[in-house]
Amino acid sequence: MHIEPQRAVHGAKVLSRGIHHLALNTDDMKMTIDFYSRVLGMPLVHALRVPPGVSRGNPPFERLRHYFFDVGGDTLLAFFELPKDAKVVGDRNAVAAMQHCSFTVTEERFDTVHQRLKDAGLAIIGPINVGAESISIYFEDPNGIRLEFTCQAGDGSDVRVVERWTQTKDETLEELRSLCDDPDWLHEVTCHLPAERSAMPAITEPSTVRMK
Repeated sequence: MHIEPQRAVHGAKVLSRGIHHLALNTDDMKMTIDFYSRVLGMPLVHALRVPPGVSRGNPPFERLRHYFFDVGGDTLLAFFELPKDAKVVGDRNAVAAMQHCSFTVTEERFDTVHQRLKDAGLAIIGPINVGAESISIYFEDPNGIRLEFTCQAGDGSDVRVVERWTQTKDETLEELRSLCDDPDWLHEVTCHLPAERSAMPAITEPSTVRMK
């Protein structure tokens, strides 16, 4: 059955083009390269050493390895290699921590990624419908970083994340009113949202993704 995905276009001007890179930490770069390139299919594209004495928000160590992976969509994932046992393992549920990082895949590739994770012996949560007719699986990399892969039902190869996840103004206001009841503030943060979106048939699961 052909599924026509729900779409919504907001009217706000976004200043950034998107994420350039997300910088994470490891204490074993070789292990990290092997996992991201071999298991997740994210090739290493740039390897450098941070120049000594540089202070720009980097971890407070000299001459760190800082390597970059192509994660698709003209976006990079980067890792710093910290000295062994120099820092404790972080709590992803702490304030100012990264709780998890989610990557987009097409429906066609979702099962492929899922199988590669299983072949690597990883503990996997899901597939789970996480909202907006999007299906996710969760797992941890060898550093203990929680990762997610998500596909969108009915999109095929035409994956448009923002349009799928943009709510109508009324949908957003329903939740925001539990946060603040100032009408001026509520108008300011929702005035760019559409009044409605295109209709979409009810879906229980994606056309090519099997809930397990």
